[in-house]
Amino acid sequence: MSKNLKWKHSLLTKALIGIISLVSFSFGETKTPSPAVSELQKEIIRLEKLREELKKTIAENKKILEKIEAERKRLEEEKKKLKEIEKKITEERYKKLAKVFEKAVDEDPELAAERMSKMKDPVKAAYIIYNMKESKAGVLMDYIDPKMADKIVRILTQLKKQK
Repeated sequence: MSKNLKWKHSLLTKALIGIISLVSFSFGETKTPSPAVSELQKEIIRLEKLREELKKTIAENKKILEKIEAERKRLEEEKKKLKEIEKKITEERYKKLAKVFEKAVDEDPELAAERMSKMKDPVKAAYIIYNMKESKAGVLMDYIDPKMADKIVRILTQLKKQK
């Protein structure tokens, strides 16, 4: 064979091999995957399963968080209600003490003032006087110790500013 014919024969052979490999590939005849590719496919499957598990866990945690938030709001409302109840009870207590001191002022204003002066908390004393009738509170204030009276007056002024 001549050189030219050998070259054409070689070119034709290579073309036929290429065509045969394309045809066999199109009919599903592929090479077996290498071990590295097989491991990668297994790892991809494992990671996809993990992703799904994470999605489920996140969804469950969101539900739990929503429940916690709802419970927190409910507890805040309960706390608010309890504070309101406590405030009403305290106000009622001061009103009752005011009535007791009003009666004491009628009987013995000096003794009532002495008891008021001995109170350790001037805020409580101020709230009692705040709930008394003005005329009786005035008589009581005349007999209260001047230092305690000064503290009570300061607290009463702040109370009136707040209301």
